[in-house]
Amino acid sequence: FKLVQIYMSDRKAKLGMSLNSVALEICNYGYTKPALRDELYIQICRQTTENPRRESLRRGWELLAICLSFFPPSPKFQTYLDSYMNRHRDPSFDFPEVGKWPIHVQVSHYASVACKRLERGGEGGKRPPRKPTLEEIDQARLQIFRPSMFGSTLQEVMALQKERFPHYKLPWIQTTLSDEVLRLQGAQTEGIFRVSADVDEVTSLKMQLDRWERPTDWTDAHTPASLLKLWYRELYEPLIPDTMYNECIQHHDNPIRAIQIVDSLPEINRLVLSYLVRFLQIFARSEVVQQTKMDASNLAMVIAPNCLRCMSHDPRIIFDNARKEMAFMRTLIQYLDTNYMEGVV
Repeated sequence: FKLVQIYMSDRKAKLGMSLNSVALEICNYGYTKPALRDELYIQICRQTTENPRRESLRRGWELLAICLSFFPPSPKFQTYLDSYMNRHRDPSFDFPEVGKWPIHVQVSHYASVACKRLERGGEGGKRPPRKPTLEEIDQARLQIFRPSMFGSTLQEVMALQKERFPHYKLPWIQTTLSDEVLRLQGAQTEGIFRVSADVDEVTSLKMQLDRWERPTDWTDAHTPASLLKLWYRELYEPLIPDTMYNECIQHHDNPIRAIQIVDSLPEINRLVLSYLVRFLQIFARSEVVQQTKMDASNLAMVIAPNCLRCMSHDPRIIFDNARKEMAFMRTLIQYLDTNYMEGVV
């Protein structure tokens, strides 16, 4: 736990250490050794209790929020940690550019972010523990003050873009990436949506998009296609809500019922899914398939896992449902009339 003190500037760092490298080492311990997680969180709570040093206190809360991006405490300790963080929250301190405000205002913001990360990654949440990388550590820190469009709910994405694009009915990131796939000749690219893009390029351009920058240095159409799938896949709540999953599986090959399911979705989900299906229908045209080798079945196979999430842990059910998830998406591609999406952005 000397590493915690080093991160909080309470102990001198060794030569070559950086904030990110220290945080990475701490998070790797927490990720690989679940038995140590509670001890780590207890240590951070102690270090941030009645700490008179402003920068040390700030860094302690920052580290807490970073750790909660990658692994939760035990269910037993979660209640205590949640209570500790909530005691430091004050909703009235939700100011723009909160990083420039006094330390107690900053602590309230850190605590709010940490509470949300605990809610989503702890017991009852949908986000599993994940192995950190240096780039992800950096993003976990930056996103404390600049929330990401990846891993959020559709409602949160729309709220993030409200000031920039007040009249948009669809997420800017969805329409931007879809446009880029077409602009880069995705409809003439063999294996589009199936072939993976370069991982480093995807990571770099993902960071650009989170800064609301439209990337210009794509290698080819596979990169925006990979990012588009990633954005759908990382939505905290799947595009088709969990509550409607079984209905989709049950009526996977029934066009009338499938269309009724789409019509009954929450409005933002309906618009986003309809836009996606309309986009995929471009690629399902016979003249396009001749070049991409990606017909409606192939498109459905690679897209369905990003829109529907099986909640079972039984391998047999997961395997059987994967076929039905694909069939449901193929049914939408073939039968959903998306003309009403013409001109909608």
